[in-house]
Amino acid sequence: MVNEREQRWREEFPITRDLIYLNNCSLTPLPRSGRERLERFAREWTELGGRAWYDHWIGEYEALRDGIAGVLGAARDEVAIEPNVSAGLVGIASTLDYAKRPKVVVADLDFPTDGHAFHAVADRGARVEFVRSPDRVRVPLELFERAVDERTSAVCTGHVYFTTGWIQDVRALADICHRKGALLIVDAYQSIGAFPFDVHAAGIDYLVGGTLKWLMGGPGIAFLYARREIAERARPSAVGWWGVMDPFAFDVEHLAYGSGARRFEYGTPAVAAIYAARAGLALLAEVGVATVRERHMLLSQRLVDGAIAQGWTVRSPRIAAERTAIVTLEHPDPQRVVDTLRTRGVICDSRPGLIRLSPHYFNTEQEMDRALELLAPLRAMAATA
Repeated sequence: MVNEREQRWREEFPITRDLIYLNNCSLTPLPRSGRERLERFAREWTELGGRAWYDHWIGEYEALRDGIAGVLGAARDEVAIEPNVSAGLVGIASTLDYAKRPKVVVADLDFPTDGHAFHAVADRGARVEFVRSPDRVRVPLELFERAVDERTSAVCTGHVYFTTGWIQDVRALADICHRKGALLIVDAYQSIGAFPFDVHAAGIDYLVGGTLKWLMGGPGIAFLYARREIAERARPSAVGWWGVMDPFAFDVEHLAYGSGARRFEYGTPAVAAIYAARAGLALLAEVGVATVRERHMLLSQRLVDGAIAQGWTVRSPRIAAERTAIVTLEHPDPQRVVDTLRTRGVICDSRPGLIRLSPHYFNTEQEMDRALELLAPLRAMAATA
């Protein structure tokens, strides 16, 4: 039985009327408030044309910066708005000096972009070295401790691994890096909005993330945090006209970097995405990150316990406190399972060798039980896949 609080949450997401939606770490469905804000953007564009930039859109852009800073525990000048996480990482990679410190450490469980951004600057001397997970779920801190040395410029790794949901201790990682004079770059796409977090308390140097997952803001907007003293020294070669001190001076002859993290910004932003992103942040503030965390632990544990009881091999931590709401199950033909579940009203996703389930706070325990009921016979596909 859905209680009154859950019913209010679910009314915000019309998709829940028809589907059990368990693909929130890929893309949270559009909330009603997000649609309303997109319609507002369309009215402004229709009625004002270019004047909307000055009357509304630049203000929305800066309000988004404030909202993201609030979620991260950062100062507003430490936040840059990005088109995607890849762009943020490319900008960061362009600032490092690889002459004396050529090594960048990445985990083999990390999202591909975390390595690609540094492979791409190999012609400048960068060399990517991987730490390898012994259990394909987590990477022990001592492996990073061994890998980071005086020739390491940075560690670039996920706060949460996208295939297992395991939460890394980034505070400890920052200490390891800083003892050797290296920077810590955190890919937080899978984590921000899923549990309370403060970039200053964590001591990290850079962080990138986006709005389409737990922040419920859709695609087209990402963000970059740069610790103030790091940002002021950075000279990115990946630069756009919004990343300068005064974009509207239209000065083609000189490059004056913007203050703080703004120097990592690129060109004209996707305004519709800004409106959707602000709606997601407002919804998160209303529900509360602590409430989201409580729900994620409850719902994901129900999935983990049920899957283990059915005999699935779970590629996520068994303990809820060690993971987000990402739960992955091993299967030789995961896309076949995902496609079958879709025909039965359950939306999830696959990664190589894995079925990935990711509930959000608006899902219910009854939905977890129904998903498990539908999953049970699909384990047999392993024998015929």
